[in-house]
Amino acid sequence: MSAPKTAMVLAAGLGTRMRPLTNDRPKALVEVSGKALMDHMLDRLAAAGVETAVVNVHYFADLMEAHLARRTTAPRIVVSDERAQALETGGGVKQALPLLPDAPFFVANIDAIWLDGEAGAVEAVAETWDPARMDVCLMLAPTTTSLGFHDTGDVFLEDDGRVRFKAPGETAPFVYVGLHICKPSVVKDGPEGPFSLLPLWKALAEQGRVFGVSPPGQWMHVGDPAARDLAEARLAAG
Repeated sequence: MSAPKTAMVLAAGLGTRMRPLTNDRPKALVEVSGKALMDHMLDRLAAAGVETAVVNVHYFADLMEAHLARRTTAPRIVVSDERAQALETGGGVKQALPLLPDAPFFVANIDAIWLDGEAGAVEAVAETWDPARMDVCLMLAPTTTSLGFHDTGDVFLEDDGRVRFKAPGETAPFVYVGLHICKPSVVKDGPEGPFSLLPLWKALAEQGRVFGVSPPGQWMHVGDPAARDLAEARLAAG
């Protein structure tokens, strides 16, 4: 199975936790080490062979579109306009399906930055992807070595690579770090309007159709101004 050549980049959020840095721009245009979060992710995707990125826009949509139009490097950008209503993660992907291939694609958040280990993390997700066994493959990282994520974790990673979401009260060893591969069918039958991907993942995990991979590296969640400063310091340290 070849790696997807298309990605959906989720950039329509209000970025309320990032204020005051988002008082005059979308979260995707907040800079870390002199580079917008959006460009950190687009450059990662391009390096992994992604040729087209569908980007949804809502908050400060005009600024976002202008920034994307100034990019002169891969990937090619296609905008999914959510000015009328922000549709959350699942709704945003569903609305963009006409712009996406009828084949598996990457979905990426813009608030995760990382330092790769010996191999590229995006490539590791692509190498793990097996559409015969999987509907979703999540990029995961250990809570113990990640910065800015909640320390109670999201999921357990079984020996065969399947993901089990934690039950109420459990502490899980891995967090989702903002990038996955999925089939269009995951959201195709989702409700109209805004909805989250998480309930869909949990239902598919019960069927054994959600897998994960935890590549070596250092992950940083840039969720608020303090986390942005922490990420900048970590990147400066190399």
